[in-house]
Amino acid sequence: MDAFEEISTHETVWRFETDFLTSNWTCIWGRGCKGIGEVENTEDGKGCCSVGAELDGEDEALNLSANAAFIPLSLFQFHEEAARGGVFRDDQRNATRVVDGACIFLNRPGFAGGAGCALHLASTHFEESPIDWKPSVCWQLPIKVDWEEGPGNTEIATVRRWSRKDWGDDGEPMAWCCTEGSDAYVGDQRVIDSLADELTAIAGQAVLVELRQRLR
Repeated sequence: MDAFEEISTHETVWRFETDFLTSNWTCIWGRGCKGIGEVENTEDGKGCCSVGAELDGEDEALNLSANAAFIPLSLFQFHEEAARGGVFRDDQRNATRVVDGACIFLNRPGFAGGAGCALHLASTHFEESPIDWKPSVCWQLPIKVDWEEGPGNTEIATVRRWSRKDWGDDGEPMAWCCTEGSDAYVGDQRVIDSLADELTAIAGQAVLVELRQRLR
């Protein structure tokens, strides 16, 4: 059974999956990532971007649209496609478009401006945080936060690793999931350190400080 460390604030009870946060998981995109397709593939560079990115409400859609407009063209392989048809899957603006089998923002291997997420590359170019540029589901991965109502006016937030089932119907045919097995558990830091910025953005600095003290 997974173990969780609980930290309570006035409004939220945070539950952290300790085995994952103290593990040495690291993203191995471009270094053996097998993607989330039906067949393992370490060459196409699509990683977890094959199905595009689900967006968390209109505010996130507005932020994405604004950021997309500022990506230098040299860092955005599909900028012409974005100019013609936009960056959203449809008029609901709740997901990014998929172009040639992956998110429109994913520059493919061999692209002169650099492979990987154009939003991420642009944030680095402007010396800003990728957290401010990318959809939340992207910068949080492989962290998953489950929210539920607690007693009184509180909420319970469970912070854990993504699993295959979290992808819904898309998860069933996946040949590989990076949080399963041992392939991605090769980092030189604990997740609580390597993903400190992401955890801070999720739970706040005070909670992260307390969590680190407990997990020393």
